[in-house]
Amino acid sequence: MALFAAITLIMGFTPLGFIPLPFIKLTIIHIPVILGSILLGPQYGAILGALFGLTSLINNTVVPAVTSFTFSPFIPLPGTTHGTPVALLICFLPRILVGIFPYYVFQGMNKLLKGRDKQIGALAVSGVAGALTNTAFVMGLIYFLFRDAYAAAKGIAPDAVPAIIMGIVSFNGVIEAIAAGIIVAAVGKVLLQFVQTGKKSKGGKAAPEK
Repeated sequence: MALFAAITLIMGFTPLGFIPLPFIKLTIIHIPVILGSILLGPQYGAILGALFGLTSLINNTVVPAVTSFTFSPFIPLPGTTHGTPVALLICFLPRILVGIFPYYVFQGMNKLLKGRDKQIGALAVSGVAGALTNTAFVMGLIYFLFRDAYAAAKGIAPDAVPAIIMGIVSFNGVIEAIAAGIIVAAVGKVLLQFVQTGKKSKGGKAAPEK
């Protein structure tokens, strides 16, 4: 738990949480949260997700961007001198869910899939699910809670917000989900083998491949 928490904080406060690509900056901060959920369970995953949310709150408060009011209650909404506590919902809820959903997706896919590589498949699907959870819930909540303020910050009409959000989800979100699936499958396979080997060396039974 401590290791995953440290990695989450380091990635949250340094450029290590992003992979720069020609057209977008790929977010991978959620990767340790997803892996923690799968390996440690949803309770610890939720705690890691809350840490992820905390890094977002601090970053958006200390180094605010044009839409940071959606993540920090300390940043004023466009045209006002105050923020809103509702921003905490966007900042924390999606990230906590990122620490919960992948565990259940992994357990379900591990039972559903067949064959020697079912564990890798289950890890990949869990990674995709975790990344899409973050993107879909963040952007969905921004639309429902901050549509007009988001439009004002972006300098667009409120009616254009759905198209902007769908563009972000379908482009950035899909790329980040694919990356998460690949990374979680690769790293998660090694970590699961390490955990199973450790259990065997202590005289316990390795975790069954359900």
